[in-house]
Amino acid sequence: MKLVVGTDSTWSLRAWMCFQITGIDINVKVIDLIEEGYKTELLKYSPTGLVPALINDSCVIHDSLAIAEYVNEISKGQLYPVDTEQRAVARSLCAELHTGFFQLRNNCPFTLDKVTTPLNSDEKIMLEISRVEAIFSQAKLPFMYDSAGVVDTFYAVLAFRLNTYGIKFEGSAGRYQESLLSWDILENAIIQAMSWRNK
Repeated sequence: MKLVVGTDSTWSLRAWMCFQITGIDINVKVIDLIEEGYKTELLKYSPTGLVPALINDSCVIHDSLAIAEYVNEISKGQLYPVDTEQRAVARSLCAELHTGFFQLRNNCPFTLDKVTTPLNSDEKIMLEISRVEAIFSQAKLPFMYDSAGVVDTFYAVLAFRLNTYGIKFEGSAGRYQESLLSWDILENAIIQAMSWRNK
């Protein structure tokens, strides 16, 4: 299988992390998303012209959440809780991140560089930060559920983003944030992201 990823792409990192949890081997194809003409190159692999895309024989899966679901299936359910209700909530949390938090995305763009500009903490952003804090407070610790899963891959990248902008939670939410930040799979993902820049 080949995972097509993009430089500084948070969704690419999340897909890559899902494979790390399950131990399934993949080949990685890196597309430099700031290089002129990158779209033409990307369309050779991804029908939407977006990353990530997973190529498995003649099958192309071109959305990070769909890739996570596929990896969960071929790993016999490693990415989601065994409990039916927990699994449903886990899917809800992933979908919420997948389609929401636009204020944080727009005002706290993902970066591997040092941030010196203070966050403009208006009411809309603070509402989203409060929602993230509430989600983090639900974690069983050290992961959201009994073992590392897709929820952790999705929110670990967000925890990294928030930390970059100096947003650190306290209490149980803070403990989950710190657990994610010290998670070896996230640490390796950031190393990968740095290496993708240099390919």
